[in-house]
Amino acid sequence: MTLTEAPEGAAAAAVPLLSIGAAAERAGVSQRALRYYQELGLVTPACTPGGLRRYSEENLERVAHIRELQNLLGLNLEEIAVVLAREDRIGEIRQAYYDASTVDAERHDLLIEGLRLQEELRAIVVSKRAAMDDFLADLDTRIARIHTLLEEEGA
Repeated sequence: MTLTEAPEGAAAAAVPLLSIGAAAERAGVSQRALRYYQELGLVTPACTPGGLRRYSEENLERVAHIRELQNLLGLNLEEIAVVLAREDRIGEIRQAYYDASTVDAERHDLLIEGLRLQEELRAIVVSKRAAMDDFLADLDTRIARIHTLLEEEGA
């Protein structure tokens, strides 16, 4: 089971799945946003035989994470897709690393891949932080200029 798939078999009956309307309301997004996230591959809801989308708690957590990445870091959906793909792979690596059948050589390779992915995620955040720092510096310059003009006006 991935982060965005509902469990299969008997366990699926124990996990409540929500309609798109209920999921959108719980997640605080529009139904259109949920459909768009699905189109982009950011969220993968379960589907009924009739083609109706059904959302799990994991789907809702993922939507909350998408919104966090948008609001906190200012990432666009293309960047979020990259982040989510890296995070999903890191989860797979973590699972494989701790699997009893994984040999030491494979664990080493998993660590190397995990490190590379973490460094790529860090680079994304650093890039966004640099852009924010530049914007803040520009705002500070404009504010200082206005203060200067006000002082000159009052002199």
